[in-house]
Amino acid sequence: MTTSGAPRVRVRRIYDPVEPDDGARVLVDRLWPRGVSKERADLHEWCKDVAPSTELRQWYAHDPERFAEFARRYRDELADPTRAEALDGLQALLRQGPVTLLTAAKRSDISEATVLQEVLRGSG
Repeated sequence: MTTSGAPRVRVRRIYDPVEPDDGARVLVDRLWPRGVSKERADLHEWCKDVAPSTELRQWYAHDPERFAEFARRYRDELADPTRAEALDGLQALLRQGPVTLLTAAKRSDISEATVLQEVLRGSG
């Protein structure tokens, strides 16, 4: 819990070791990460439905110069009924306690998980 009493949401790479304060660990990538067993992932949930579309993911290709436009387009995609329902599920999970959004991206700071973190915190 944060000092405001609101549960915390953070972003980590799925390749990082599990930490005791991770809370509910949720993979938000559409594709399963290479080299990670389901046991090692130690997931609460694999939320594929909240992930960006294949077209958007391929266009973005984790190019830092495209992140702002990626984030804008991804926020638009989150209004899609399937993604919106998945996002509602993440919000419900966050009301229960800390949530760690996991991604296989090499740079989690420019990943869909970071965009989701902003949305879940109400600043996106």
